[in-house]
Amino acid sequence: MARDREPAVNLLLYHLFKWTAVSPTLHLYFRGCVHGAEQVPMSGKLIVVANHASDFDAPLLSAAVRRPVSYMAKEELFKVPVLRQAIRLYGAYPVKRGSPDRSAIRATLKQLEQGWAVGIFLQGTRTVDGRIPSPKIGATLIAAKAQAPLLPVSLWGTHEIFKKGSALPRPVPLTIRIGEPIAPPTSTDRAELEAVTAQCTEVIHRLHDLGR
Repeated sequence: MARDREPAVNLLLYHLFKWTAVSPTLHLYFRGCVHGAEQVPMSGKLIVVANHASDFDAPLLSAAVRRPVSYMAKEELFKVPVLRQAIRLYGAYPVKRGSPDRSAIRATLKQLEQGWAVGIFLQGTRTVDGRIPSPKIGATLIAAKAQAPLLPVSLWGTHEIFKKGSALPRPVPLTIRIGEPIAPPTSTDRAELEAVTAQCTEVIHRLHDLGR
């Protein structure tokens, strides 16, 4: 049965972690700014798409959009006692390393049906400058199958948090800009998926180019 919001216990944990750890880190240590949070749909299926340059991106993104964002995590993490309960409560869901794309898609569609917003980094891996040179169509394929809107978000400055040889995160200024939701593709036709992926990428780059 489809849900309109994530389970209450997950929502409670999200706010606890956000206000005790992530938001203070974002706003005090990194002097972070968030623009466009009012554009985030607070219920219903949602796919948050963003650029990716740091391990800090996932929790910062969740805090900025004001609702829990669920991410896929490697299956091995769910075999560790205590950790598996913690990451499940915070919305992580397991995907087997090296599994076919369809397995990851099924897992993500299940999260969306449970009322979660799902986070997907368009590049798939971190980039050194926060740009998206080779966006993947996985997010728009899932959006088409779930008929879930896509929310473009730019994370500016996170690529500067760690420099080569640094052991601690540097207190660099960060800016997170949230764009307007983008309608999902009407079909899984590859040309349409690529067009909507390009649209998401263009919006994120435009937001990113605004800088601080």
